[in-house]
Amino acid sequence: MKFKLVLVVLFIALTSLLLSGCGGSSAAEDPTKIKVGIVFDIGGKDDRSFNAAAWEGVQRAARDLPIVLRDIEPGTPNAIEPAMRAFAERNFDLIIGVGFAQAPIMELVAKDYPHIQFAIIDGVSKLPNVASLVFKEHEGSYLVGILAAKSSRTGTIGFLGGMDIGLIHRFAKGYEEGAKSVNPNIRVIENYVGVTDSAWNNPGKGKELSLAQIGKGADVIFTAAGNSGLGAFDAVEQQGKQNGRATHFVIGVDSNQNMVKPGFVLTSMVKRVDNVVYDIVKEVVDHKFSPGVHVFGLDRDGVGYAMDEYNKDLVTTEAIQQAEEAKKKIIAGEIKVTDAIGS
Repeated sequence: MKFKLVLVVLFIALTSLLLSGCGGSSAAEDPTKIKVGIVFDIGGKDDRSFNAAAWEGVQRAARDLPIVLRDIEPGTPNAIEPAMRAFAERNFDLIIGVGFAQAPIMELVAKDYPHIQFAIIDGVSKLPNVASLVFKEHEGSYLVGILAAKSSRTGTIGFLGGMDIGLIHRFAKGYEEGAKSVNPNIRVIENYVGVTDSAWNNPGKGKELSLAQIGKGADVIFTAAGNSGLGAFDAVEQQGKQNGRATHFVIGVDSNQNMVKPGFVLTSMVKRVDNVVYDIVKEVVDHKFSPGVHVFGLDRDGVGYAMDEYNKDLVTTEAIQQAEEAKKKIIAGEIKVTDAIGS
């Protein structure tokens, strides 16, 4: 009973927030515009990673398309369902959930509002009013594994995961296979921040684990840990430079994080969450919403690695050539990257 009471209170509060939010109720009720609501995970839209990429996508949609955009950062898992229901009660046309953990919650809400269109990023639903937007993270991770192995001087690299779950194992396995395609004897040290949602938002623990990996010889660390991963950036920066070059590197994830610690970020394994979110909004605007599972891999530019002015002097031409050759073979089916959670 207490839990239900909390949900009711949160629901009322979030509904009030939507009514009094940017643009006011009149904007939200503008019949000429599509109403889009996005619910972030507890890492928040400023995590410079997964949520930030989704935020960029909906912001771009708001600039380009005739929509009214509202967003909610729940802060705690218990606030996610009331947030979705608040949007649904306001008859929003599209409600977007960010992160696999929201999938079962969205199932509950979407069943109660079959006339509303929903989209879940990194989760899967079979409901006829839900689009499931998923990525082949293992393919992109394979490529950055190649770059890590080509850059490592110690023969030991690290992987820092957030929550110890199948989705993040997908990153880890692809990374390991890519690295071992370069050096079969390379050592990969694998650690996870935790087993609850808080694992995504603990940069102190992320730094502690990264420093431990560095102590064991890792000189390149790939992080797939949300805000916690920022601790890995601090850890490699702390090691400093020698002869003008960083002695240790981090590989960012989801968004292009090359600029977070310039000179210490070897590359970033990007998931084009921004493009995918933009496209699903456009589908609704164009009345072409398509429910079901939508998969984005290397073949659809859904994943990849980032090269720009911040890391162009850190990655060798040879390493890029090897990664690009692997990319072609993966797309062609000549290289099968293991999917740690199945297809």
